Amino acid sequence: MKSDTNTKSAWKIYFFSAIIALVVSYGVIEFNKQTTKDAVGVTVVDSVHGSHVLYTADNEGNIKPLDFTETSEKVLDAVVHIKSTQNGTSYGNQGARELPDPFKEYFGDMFKGQSPEDMQSRPRVGTGSGVIINDKGYIVTNNHVIANADEVEVTLYNNQSYKATVIGTDPTTDLALLQIKADNLKTMALVNSDDVEVGEWVLAVGNPLGLNSTVTAGIVSAKARSIHINTDKFAVESFIQTDAAINPGNSGGALVNLDGNLVGINTAIASTTGTYTGYGFAVPSNIVTKVVEDLLKYGNVQRGMLGVTIRTMDGNLAKEKDVAFTKGVWVEQVGEDSGADMAGIESGDIIVSVNGKETGTSPRLQEIIAGKRPGDKVAIIVNRNGKEKELEVELKNSEGGTSIIKKEENEVFNLLGADFENVNKELAKKFGLDGGVQVTKLYPGKIKKETQMQEGFIITHIDGKRVKDIEDVASILEGKKGGVMIEGIYEDGTKYYYAFGLDS
Repeated sequence: MKSDTNTKSAWKIYFFSAIIALVVSYGVIEFNKQTTKDAVGVTVVDSVHGSHVLYTADNEGNIKPLDFTETSEKVLDAVVHIKSTQNGTSYGNQGARELPDPFKEYFGDMFKGQSPEDMQSRPRVGTGSGVIINDKGYIVTNNHVIANADEVEVTLYNNQSYKATVIGTDPTTDLALLQIKADNLKTMALVNSDDVEVGEWVLAVGNPLGLNSTVTAGIVSAKARSIHINTDKFAVESFIQTDAAINPGNSGGALVNLDGNLVGINTAIASTTGTYTGYGFAVPSNIVTKVVEDLLKYGNVQRGMLGVTIRTMDGNLAKEKDVAFTKGVWVEQVGEDSGADMAGIESGDIIVSVNGKETGTSPRLQEIIAGKRPGDKVAIIVNRNGKEKELEVELKNSEGGTSIIKKEENEVFNLLGADFENVNKELAKKFGLDGGVQVTKLYPGKIKKETQMQEGFIITHIDGKRVKDIEDVASILEGKKGGVMIEGIYEDGTKYYYAFGLDS
């Protein structure tokens, strides 16, 4: 009897469960009929409505949705892909030892995967990024992107490609300025990088790992950061640090704020693997602006110098020097007859500000001074024996003077891809010359592409005509078409002849 009762109860449960399932299924079917389009095998919803879940504040404190799409649309057209090509004939002796390249440690070898035999027979190609800064086709990139290249090609966001001319380079900041001849270019404005704040949102735009036109997001992690990557004698490192993903190929690309303005040129990464593991570093836009202005106005970078060796003050240094800790930059040594020496700065002074800007670290001091030129005067406040003292320093150039050292500018020199200087008196006397022109720097151009000329070569004749100074080089080659024969010597006395064509 009890078994029959249990059986009836079970049937009741199954019956009501089936009724409920039927009702639910009918309701779902009717709902889908109202909210979906007819399709075979799939359900297609009219649209998916997203919502902004993050917000940020602008400079006025107004709260707005955090959305990178508008910024990305604004900046992508102004960031270019750069291909630098080194011809196989440029490498010389297979057995020559390759000099260490500090940038490989952070970005790897852009030309890896090719044996010395390959380098002799076919070109090596490296890639990077660049930023168009005005409608005349000027493009900023890293010097290490185009260093030693024989040809440089720029590809725009719309996939149009152009041959680029190297206008100038500055190894001390790892920056270079290129130019292409193109119309209707999208450009990017530079902002005052002193206004950039730690914690501010930024986007990195470039061409990493062969992935063109890539945008990544992050924040400014730190400012005035030095990672000791640049081994140039007068190197300036005061990077903006970011956690936006930066990889090989991003070099020379843009670091932008949410308004789509340039705050820095992406340059290096901190990595043990050669790829992104957390932090990237960008040259601040204030340094970029100064370098570009100098290259356009003077042909080379005008570097004002204090003439001191420095260390960032910290607790250990204060203990070592037996002084009370003061935030600033310790002056270790003062160069004789330098700007600092003439102004009265002494070893043991602690520089706390320049022109009202705090100098809490050595990179920050370097950054501020790097924005000045020889002959500029700066107001420096030092802490000396616990008391502050203000001194006015007139900055000097690398030769100890205050004048601007301007490079001779001529369109044909850009075509050749070379910097020239009149030969100095010592060399002229050594070889019994009454003049001559020495090649001090080679860029991508006719000389690198078509000859094996090396820096240091002294030009004595062009097409059989005597060359005594830079003006002779310009007058002989200006407007010339066809073949050119250059005769000269190296500093070891070896005579060479180089021939190339000037037809465009």
